[in-house]
Amino acid sequence: MRNYHISKHNSFYAIGLSYKKADAEIRGKFSLDVPAIDKIMVQAKEEGIDGLLVISTCNRTEFYGFAQHPYQLIKMLCDQTQGNVEEFQKVAYVYKNHDAISHMFKVGTGLDSQILGDFEIISQIKQGFYRSKKHEMANPFLERLCNAVIQASKRIKNETELSSGATSVAFASVRYILDTVPNISEKNILLFGTGKIGRNTCKNLVKHSKNSQITLINRTREKAEVVAGKFDLTVKDYGDLQSEIRRADILVVATGAQLPTISKALIYAKKPLLILDLSVPKNVSDDVLELENVSLVHLDQLSQITDDTLNKRKEFVPKAEGIIEQVREEFLKWLETRKFAPVINALKEKLKIMKEEEIDFHSKKLSDFNEDQAEIISDRIIQKITKQFANHLKSSEVDTEDSLELIQKVFQLEIGSK
Repeated sequence: MRNYHISKHNSFYAIGLSYKKADAEIRGKFSLDVPAIDKIMVQAKEEGIDGLLVISTCNRTEFYGFAQHPYQLIKMLCDQTQGNVEEFQKVAYVYKNHDAISHMFKVGTGLDSQILGDFEIISQIKQGFYRSKKHEMANPFLERLCNAVIQASKRIKNETELSSGATSVAFASVRYILDTVPNISEKNILLFGTGKIGRNTCKNLVKHSKNSQITLINRTREKAEVVAGKFDLTVKDYGDLQSEIRRADILVVATGAQLPTISKALIYAKKPLLILDLSVPKNVSDDVLELENVSLVHLDQLSQITDDTLNKRKEFVPKAEGIIEQVREEFLKWLETRKFAPVINALKEKLKIMKEEEIDFHSKKLSDFNEDQAEIISDRIIQKITKQFANHLKSSEVDTEDSLELIQKVFQLEIGSK
């Protein structure tokens, strides 16, 4: 990326780990909450990194940024999580420059999701970019790239059926319940945690189970009441968790804690209890499996569930890839223009100096000289000249390097280094 005049660093990297090689336990060690991401942004700025985007979901944790070496980014991740470099290297991936760009397109359009067509990741990219911008870590390259990925995602949603129906962990959990629990409409369901996954799970439960016996609990009761109000469901206090688990036939845990919120000590199961843990890191301790009547399913198991709808989505992957390639090519064309932006800007400045000298000369020589009109006409001519040069440099038939060198030589341009 040295010649694109986007960052003082030569290379753009994507580093991270995902469900493909890292299980939920390892992903949990490297998961980041918003305060941790904010700390990383501050640290990155102090270390001279001038462009960084961070995302952390139940399926992946990734950094996209400019650095002298990817280890800079890896170290920042390890500094703010429970993981270490050795663990990261066993399951991680590192992409550079164009490969890193392609990786973000694949991730942001749902092609790299744990459940094919799950587009929830695009909202994480949007939020990640918002945090980057807040910390002044979103350079023009990152902004343009994020917008391109969002555009590709929208087109795939509108022009293909890759995301037909519900395609998320929340839907997979409900599908599992429907497939394994008989008489679901008569069961007592307890949903613990009303964040994004919890809300989506609740919505799918109400829609597909026809069950009105769903109880919501959240550490902050007000948040649970907002969700319950939409579907006319029951809300209980956090202090009632243990007694509500005792009543439940199904417990769905979608909390965002760094340590387990549900353990063996909370459960008194005299009847079968199915627990679904939709959290990363795991929020249900494995010791619950020591209890009779208790079965536990984690989101990694849920994501392996396939159905006819999901298999049908695979038919639309080639079309989605074609859309990605189109949008990616447009982005790369813009990126190529960055190579000659400094020369064009320097040319424009040189022409402006010439303009000012000529206007000054004629204003002194001619008594009826109209300076305002001369300014307007000169600026339009400068705009047309620089546009002609820019279009020339964009042409695939042109040797850009030779042309840039010639323009600099003819106009005696001084290009400042960033």
